[in-house]
Amino acid sequence: MEGVVVGKRRIGTQAPVTVGWENIPRVEGGPFKRLFFTWFQPAVLFALILFWYYAPNSIAKASTAIGIGIGFRVFLMGLEFFFPRHESWKLTWKEVTTDLFYVGLGYTILRLVDGFIGSDVMVGAIQGALHLDNFKWFIGLPILLQAFIISFIFDFGQYWMHRGMHNWYPLWLPHSVHHYITQLNINKGAVGNPVELFLIGLGIGGFFDFVPRAFLLAGAIGLAVGSYQHINVRFNSPHWWRFLFHTTEHHSLHHSQDFEASRSNYTNTYIFIDRIFGTCVDGEAELLGMEGGRRMGIAEQMTYPFTDAWRTIKAKLARPAAQAVPAE
Repeated sequence: MEGVVVGKRRIGTQAPVTVGWENIPRVEGGPFKRLFFTWFQPAVLFALILFWYYAPNSIAKASTAIGIGIGFRVFLMGLEFFFPRHESWKLTWKEVTTDLFYVGLGYTILRLVDGFIGSDVMVGAIQGALHLDNFKWFIGLPILLQAFIISFIFDFGQYWMHRGMHNWYPLWLPHSVHHYITQLNINKGAVGNPVELFLIGLGIGGFFDFVPRAFLLAGAIGLAVGSYQHINVRFNSPHWWRFLFHTTEHHSLHHSQDFEASRSNYTNTYIFIDRIFGTCVDGEAELLGMEGGRRMGIAEQMTYPFTDAWRTIKAKLARPAAQAVPAE
């Protein structure tokens, strides 16, 4: 049996994967290129933290965060064009069209729906029904600590939601659509069935009281770390970054065509949460997707969870035909 033993599992028996940082290729080239792709990620993270920490109140608002997020993603798309990690992941017009459709969906309909039935609304209803007070003492904590707590609470919740999606069929149905993507690029995180995109965005952070700027700082951490999950660029990330944060390498394994590899690396930001619960695998994969890399179109992505559920229900309800008994 081929593959690599990781803990109690054997990774890579169904599709080729690379396990271990020492086996992953490094960015090659001149000193400036190697310097850039080694320290770009930490530099952006610290720059965004400093910006939101010291920005005047006149610009420290959600609209500024949205603008920075869009500009940052456009810049990363440029890196993908000039420095692709894998040629097989290069964008085609079909991939661009699909990605832009889902990005637009996230900024419009899904945001509107979240405003009516999202986690903040649910938390408010629970607090009102049970007469719960928020944890107001969190406001007295240092603002950077508040930001870390916000991002950690959200990522911890995402870890268990994501893990549940891979282990419970009703949750797997909407999430499975996201695993039919056959390449990673900067906007692939937005691709998925709307039900899954709504569920993965739920959190319990609303139970706690934080100052508004802490939320902006938490969003900056998410942008500066989570943006690299789905990106067609190779970085020489420092060892401490790979130990603490979820990287492109981690997420490519999660999208591998190998079943055991796909049941790893569930977090969005802090990979050390996966390390704590034994679901982290350090490595990478190029061949991604389901059913041997079958690409799923938008129409099927929208209906697949429901049609697959119906097929499963019909199969369970079906009774085997009665067998004829030969005459004596």
